[in-house]
Amino acid sequence: MAELESVQVIQRKPPSLEVKNEVNEEKDPAQFYTSSQDKGIHAKAIEEAVPQEEVRDRTGQGWYAKYRVFILCVWIAIILGWWISSLVVPSSRHRWIPHTFWAWTFMLIIAFRFIPNSVVTRPVGTVWEPLISRPFFSIPYHTRLAMGWLALIGIVFGSAFGFKLPPGSTYGDRAISVFGLTVFQFGFYLASNARNDIPWNTVIVGLFFQQVIALFVLKSDAGFKIFRWIANLAQDFLGEAAPAAQFFFDADTIAKHWFFVNTLSAIIFFVAFVQMLYYLGVMQWLIAKFAWFFFKTMGVSGAEAVVAASSPFIGQGESACLVRPYVDLMTPSEIHLTMTSGFSTIAGSVLTAYINLGVPATTLVTSSVMSIPASIAISKLRFPEREEPITRGNVVVDRGIESKHAPANALHAFSNGASFGLLVAGQILTNVLTVLALVYTIDGLLTYIGKGFAIHHLTLELIFGYIFYPLTFLMGTPRPEIFRVSRLIGTKFVANEFVAYLDLQAIQKGSDPLSLRAYTIASYALCGFGNLGSVGIQIGVLSALAPSRARVIATLAPSALFCGFISTMQTAGIAGTLV
Repeated sequence: MAELESVQVIQRKPPSLEVKNEVNEEKDPAQFYTSSQDKGIHAKAIEEAVPQEEVRDRTGQGWYAKYRVFILCVWIAIILGWWISSLVVPSSRHRWIPHTFWAWTFMLIIAFRFIPNSVVTRPVGTVWEPLISRPFFSIPYHTRLAMGWLALIGIVFGSAFGFKLPPGSTYGDRAISVFGLTVFQFGFYLASNARNDIPWNTVIVGLFFQQVIALFVLKSDAGFKIFRWIANLAQDFLGEAAPAAQFFFDADTIAKHWFFVNTLSAIIFFVAFVQMLYYLGVMQWLIAKFAWFFFKTMGVSGAEAVVAASSPFIGQGESACLVRPYVDLMTPSEIHLTMTSGFSTIAGSVLTAYINLGVPATTLVTSSVMSIPASIAISKLRFPEREEPITRGNVVVDRGIESKHAPANALHAFSNGASFGLLVAGQILTNVLTVLALVYTIDGLLTYIGKGFAIHHLTLELIFGYIFYPLTFLMGTPRPEIFRVSRLIGTKFVANEFVAYLDLQAIQKGSDPLSLRAYTIASYALCGFGNLGSVGIQIGVLSALAPSRARVIATLAPSALFCGFISTMQTAGIAGTLV
């Protein structure tokens, strides 16, 4: 497939309700209508819409264009002052790395509003094209794949056997972790629904990125501080919904971190905020940048890139709302990846809760970030793309509303988003309740049956503890502790990771705690939303975003759950190669 040189953001608003349920950018809009009366309505709507856009340009964009240089220069001065202050003030010096990164990132973004991109791309292209790109792509495809596999194998074995062993670990344990990674990939290859269509470049690059992130975060203090700052920022932002929830509930109820109160209120607030960002054009800009980067590096669509990259910071429910205009137009492979990325990570909103339980912050941040490329690689290995995504190369923003019903301003867009957020939260609540009730019903039936065989605690947790025994072994868990860790993984899969982390901390506080290696692997393995209850969240959110795709979403959910779950286990296996 030919590479695209740029990514465009196209805003498209259907002008009339008389339009058929089709999307085709190449056709004449007139052929969507079946009568001359419909065409007349279409023409009238366009005539009404154009003056509205001109008025907005005159009133909104006109004054901004006039004072644009001054406004952006003020912003640069403010950001520069904030960065200098963070270097001077003693209480902020310990965070100079993330402050420097973000300050200069935003200042460069503003600067390139005036500086043409060609100032950077032309010199880079002059060197990159003749010296790297052209010679590399002149090599036969299979030879390039072999080179990629060799690079991946090199970094895996280098990570496993190139660092000093900590107390309690052996090279034999690390070798088992490496063997487990091989088994996982081979298993997904055998289970692929279209082995001939597997994008091997995406798989190799995704697995390579996973190893690079592990080395950068686990073996680099700067890398960990950057990702911890990002996670804390997302956590603080979503936490702003809690004071608002106190208007309806008392402070003691908020402090209990009930799902109904805290999580759903954060979802409603976040959906409203995202809709306001769509109106302001911020989300379109971000999606365009993500689409360009991931198209160049991994060959995925812009919608897939945004969901996968945002899942560890804002959660599986909220991340899907970032691509609300595209969900109804997603291919099955895109939907599969959207759910897989949600199952493979946790959200920034629950990060503090797990840290308060004693789980190392390094583990939580590293596991979630590592799972981003892993979820992409595993999803495309299991369910390759066989169609052409609408957000590959050109990010098409379809708000799905009539121009006369478009938000009047940012506050109106925020209000409309809140209404939609309430619908999303309701879908999540009902689906989670019913899925968990089904799990408890099955546990009750199994307990009744088990008593007939003198098994008094036969539950799904116990059954999955035995099922996950081989999986736990392949992660490199010390052999005397495999079943204890597999029981924790079973708890996480059947109930959720919060319950499993509680059990893990109870074990560590008991008389027979896990070894350092077993505890580290278990901490990584539990760090993900891949459980039966999360299936309800994923189906609820995506079905609310795209009711017409509800059947496809429900069909793909079990496969995505399995892929996201194994993605987290693979991250734990990679941690096993480094501890």
